[in-house]
Amino acid sequence: MPIKSRIRTIPHYPRPGVMFRDITTLLKDPEGFHLSIGRLAERYRDAPIDLVAGIEARGFILGAALAFALGKGFVPIRKKGKLPGRTLSAQYSLEYGVDSIEIHVDAIEPGQRVLLVDDLIATGGTALGAVELIEQSGGVLHGCCFIVDLPELGGMARLRARGVEGFALTDFAGD
Repeated sequence: MPIKSRIRTIPHYPRPGVMFRDITTLLKDPEGFHLSIGRLAERYRDAPIDLVAGIEARGFILGAALAFALGKGFVPIRKKGKLPGRTLSAQYSLEYGVDSIEIHVDAIEPGQRVLLVDDLIATGGTALGAVELIEQSGGVLHGCCFIVDLPELGGMARLRARGVEGFALTDFAGD
């Protein structure tokens, strides 16, 4: 079974008209989860990466598993107010408003190459906010990877317009 077929669609969540792509069904499927992490690890195995950063919350699951598979460290990017130490913060736009994410000021050493991971890219606001944090930290962004791309919402195009390489295992173009 392909990865896409293991992702559940929940209509009208979190608001009417939205087709929510829920990867929890992929994560609970041992073969699907293993396949997803395996494909990402294969793509980035020889890349010059020092760290994997994951965006709260599903990006933590994927990012930590990918970091382990690659033998790299993991850096969490969290919602505002969730990290105990000194932080850097970035505001970003969501499909439904504005929010903030944070990273510890010492999470990334200057010059370290970072791969950013999240479950899904929609408008790209969260990913672009995380890219800003990585760069504020002195890190060098290698690229961004996702399980799902929603191309009609333009997030991947926004990343590429900023000069950021983006990759997704599957997309829901026109679905």
